[in-house]
Amino acid sequence: MDRLQPSLPDRAKKSLYSENLQRTVTLTILRPRDRSPRSELSVLILFDGQDFPAVRIPEALGDFSLRYPSVPLMIVGIHADKDRIFEYGTASQPDYAYRGNKAANTTHFVIDELIPYLKERYPVSYDRERWSIGGFSLGGLMALDLAWHHAEVFSKVGVFSGSFWWRQRALDDNYDESDRIMHRIIRSTTGSPVLKFWFQTGTRDEEDDRDNDGIIDSIDDTLDLIAELERKGYAWGKEIVYEEVLNGEHNPHTWAEIFPVFLHWSQHR
Repeated sequence: MDRLQPSLPDRAKKSLYSENLQRTVTLTILRPRDRSPRSELSVLILFDGQDFPAVRIPEALGDFSLRYPSVPLMIVGIHADKDRIFEYGTASQPDYAYRGNKAANTTHFVIDELIPYLKERYPVSYDRERWSIGGFSLGGLMALDLAWHHAEVFSKVGVFSGSFWWRQRALDDNYDESDRIMHRIIRSTTGSPVLKFWFQTGTRDEEDDRDNDGIIDSIDDTLDLIAELERKGYAWGKEIVYEEVLNGEHNPHTWAEIFPVFLHWSQHR
């Protein structure tokens, strides 16, 4: 018997005006074609929705829906625009060059505007266990920061090649590893939000090696952040999953290859 071929999901492009961002945000919304009209949808929100074709998100959802028809999932992509470097980051603090100074606005957009919009218009689950968020590169940093501060909304977060170098001091300005902002946020948080984490890096994500230890910075920064999480009580292999892609690069091709692994984890953990 021929193997069933996945059908591409229903795809809609929507526009939502954001008071917080003071612009119209384009959304790509993907839903499985074959679903019961009564089914509540799990939700995965992803930053950089404009890159869905390059990361092959529709194909990944189509295959997932074919394999797991009893797990109806909607994927929502938030498109970035020319202000991406300012709208993505950590909400409490921009980096040393004042990039990310609108990250708090992005957080408010997701929590106060996007989620109510989705709940009003789609049959989504109200169970936080069925809500996840993720992103690529700087979008991954944004996703982690948002989930960390809003674990009442999201239960899982996925970060592909996260920009965990995000720092409050330039390298030529007496930089120290303690200047990495997301690491400090985790370290200084009282308590441990109820979350599960999925991280990915590629062994060819970059070439920089600040401390000359033979390990590229993106891997060092990610593993150091995981260590901060472990000190908060999260367990490797339980609440934390780390995927290191051999020869993986900082690009959509690598993320497309590993995305189905994350998708399965996000819906079955």
